[in-house]
Amino acid sequence: MSDWNTPEQPLVFGLDIGTRNVIGTVGYRTEENEFIVVAQYVAEHETRAMLDGQIHDIGRVGRTINKVKEELEAQIGQPLSEVCIAAAGRVLKTVTTNVTYDFPEETVVTGEDVHTLDLLGVEKAQDILKEKNDTKYKFYCVGYSVVRYYLNEEPISNLESHKANQISEDIIVTFLPEDVVDGLYAAVGIAGLSVANMTLEPIAAINVAIPENFRLLNIALVDIGAGTSDISVTKDGSIIAYGMIPLAGDEITELIVQHYLVDFKTAEYIKLSSGMGDKITYKDIMLIEHTISAEEVWELTDPVVDKMTTEVAAKIKELNGDKSVSATFIVGGGGKIHGYTEMLAEKLGLVKERVALRGEEVLQEVTFLQPEIKKDPLLVTPIGICLNYYDQRNNFIMVRFNGERVKLYDNNKLTIVDAALQAGFPNEELFPKRGQELQFTVNGTTRIVRGEAGESAVIYMNDKPASINTPLEPNSEIVITPSTQGNPATCTLEQLEEYSSSGMTFVVNGRLVRCPKFLEVNGSLELPSYEIQSGDQIEARNFYTVGQLAEFMDVEVDTEHEIVVNNRVATTDTLIYENFTIDWTVLSFGAAAIPPEQLPVADIDAMQGASEEDNERPTAESDETVFGEQVEIEGRAGADGDEQEEVAQPATGSEIVVVINGQPVCLTGKNSYIFVDIFDFYDFDLKASAGRAVITKLNGNNAQFSAVLADGDEIELGWQEI
Repeated sequence: MSDWNTPEQPLVFGLDIGTRNVIGTVGYRTEENEFIVVAQYVAEHETRAMLDGQIHDIGRVGRTINKVKEELEAQIGQPLSEVCIAAAGRVLKTVTTNVTYDFPEETVVTGEDVHTLDLLGVEKAQDILKEKNDTKYKFYCVGYSVVRYYLNEEPISNLESHKANQISEDIIVTFLPEDVVDGLYAAVGIAGLSVANMTLEPIAAINVAIPENFRLLNIALVDIGAGTSDISVTKDGSIIAYGMIPLAGDEITELIVQHYLVDFKTAEYIKLSSGMGDKITYKDIMLIEHTISAEEVWELTDPVVDKMTTEVAAKIKELNGDKSVSATFIVGGGGKIHGYTEMLAEKLGLVKERVALRGEEVLQEVTFLQPEIKKDPLLVTPIGICLNYYDQRNNFIMVRFNGERVKLYDNNKLTIVDAALQAGFPNEELFPKRGQELQFTVNGTTRIVRGEAGESAVIYMNDKPASINTPLEPNSEIVITPSTQGNPATCTLEQLEEYSSSGMTFVVNGRLVRCPKFLEVNGSLELPSYEIQSGDQIEARNFYTVGQLAEFMDVEVDTEHEIVVNNRVATTDTLIYENFTIDWTVLSFGAAAIPPEQLPVADIDAMQGASEEDNERPTAESDETVFGEQVEIEGRAGADGDEQEEVAQPATGSEIVVVINGQPVCLTGKNSYIFVDIFDFYDFDLKASAGRAVITKLNGNNAQFSAVLADGDEIELGWQEI
C-alpha cells in the first residue's frame, strides 16, 4: 500500500463491490486503533452487471472499479495498485470442524504455531467439502473464523505464549464457487489492481458491527445489499456461523419497475425517496410525470419485505441451531427499507428494540476527513474490508497454478513448491524421475543398476523462468511443465566388474595368456554383449574348456596332434583352471590373435611357488598379456611363504605320497607334481560347484593350483558357500 502525507502510515484501499454500487475507501489505522478515512467514492453500475452479489459482466464491473480507483487517486494525489476486497455469492458453503496439533514435547506456543493450526483447519474443511460437494462448482476458501481454541483440551481464548503438549481449535471455514472468485479477480485486474487481501462480506461486516466484547451474546448480523442478504451469528465470544440468501434490495426495486413502468434507476429513486419524504415525483418510460405518496410505495412493497424477512429469519434460526437469537443488528443500504426491522423482529419472536440498524453507533472509531460523508449502515462493510487487512484474520494469497486458482495461507515463507502441493500437483512430476532400475544377482549377491535421470520440471512464474524454491508473489501466474522420466537401466555382461577386472591366467605353449572369466546367466553361458534382464542370476565361471580358450585366442588348434593339459593328454572339452598349462599345435592365427612371439614367456618356477599371501605383492619386472592390454603379473611364493627363485625337480618317474582330507594318496608318473595333479588321483568333482567356491589348502595355507607338492604334504579340499 502507498503512503499518504504521513509516511509512517501506509494507506489501505478497500472495495465493496456490490450488486448496485461499488464503494471505494482509502484510509489508515492509527496506533490508537482509530481508522482514518482519507477518501471515499461511490459509483453505481451503469447496467445490471451484477446479480445476487455475483459478477455477470466482468468488463463493465471492471470499468466501474476503474472509475472509482481514478477518482480516489485524484483525491489522494497518488496511484493505487493494491486493493482489499470481499466476496458474496449465491452458493456460499460453510464447514465447521475441529483440528488438533500435537507437539513432540511441551512447547511454548508461538504465533506461527497458531497460524499453522488455522491452516490445518482450513485444509481439513476443504477435504470435508470435497467429499460432500454434490454440485458442479469447484469451491475456494474465502475466509474462516475460529470458534474456540483449546490448550491441552481445555478451552482458552488465546493460545499464544502458553506452554502446551497439544493445541486444537473449532473452526468455521467459508467457501465460494470458483467463478465468483475468478470474476472478482478479473474485474479488479481490468482496473490495473492486484488483490492484497480477500475476505467474505459478512466477516468484514461483523468485525465492525459486533465488537468482540459483544460476541458473548447470541447475536445475528444481517448485511442487506442489493442482491444478497449476508448473515453471521455470534455466541459465547465467537462467530459460530455464516449464511446468505439471494434476496435483498433489488427485489423491491424490480417490483417498483413493473408496477410503475419505470426504468431501474428511477425505481431505485422511488425506493430511496419513500424512506425520506411523504411525496415522490417521477416520470415513467412514456415521460408522463406522476406524484405518489410514500405510504403507497410501502403498501406495494410490504409483501416483498415480508418474504425477505421470513427467509432471513429462517436462515438465522437454521444457523443458530433451529432457535432464535437474542438480538439482531442490520447493516447495509438495504436495511433502510421501510418496515424491514419491525417485520424481522416479529419473525424472530423479538421485541422490535432488539432488531436495529447499526451505523454511526459502530463507527465511533472511524473518522472521515471528507465532511460531506455521514456515518451510515451502508459504510459498515466497506470499512470492515479495510480493517480486515490489518487484522490479517484471513491472511491468504491467491495464485493461478497451471490455469487454476489456488489459495494459500501466507506465512511469508511460501514458495512455488507450496503452490504445487496445494494444487495437488504430484511430487514425482516436480523432480526428475529415474528410469526403471535393473535388479539381478551376481554370484548370489544382489546388484542394482539405476535408470537414467530424467529432465527437471520446467517452471515459469509470470512468464519468467523460476524454480520450486522461488518465493511466491500474490496473484502470480505459475506454469509448470512436468518433469520427465529417464530411460530404463541397461547393462551388459562385459560391463560387469566380474567380467572386466577379474580374469584367469593360463600357460599356453610356455607363454602367459590372460582371459576374462566366462559368465553364466540362469545356468547358461552368454556372450559378453548379452543384455542383462531384471531377475537374472549371474555366476562367474572359474574355468574354460580347451576349445573355448582356443576360440578366445582366435587360433585354430590341430586336433590331429596331441593336446596336453598339465602334462596329461586332453581334448577340446577338457576343463582348464587358473594357471593350468596347455600345450597344443596351432594351425593358423585369426585376425584378432596375438603372435606367439609377442606373448610374455611364462615363469613356470615362479608360478609353481605361488601362494595367496604373495599374490598380493606385484612384481614390477614381469608383465602378462591380456589380449590388447598390459597388466602386472603377481609374484608367486611357495607354500611355506618363502619366495622361490628356483624349484628342485624330483627324479624322473618319482612318486610322492600326500594326505588329502585325511586320506593318503600316491602320486605317480611325473618328475614333479603341482597341486592340480591331485585331481588325477583323487575323486573330487570340480563341476559340482553350484555357485560355491572351492577350498584348496596346502599344509594349512591357501594354495594355488600351481603350488609345488612334496612328499608328506597335507591337502584340504572342499566347497565354501559364497
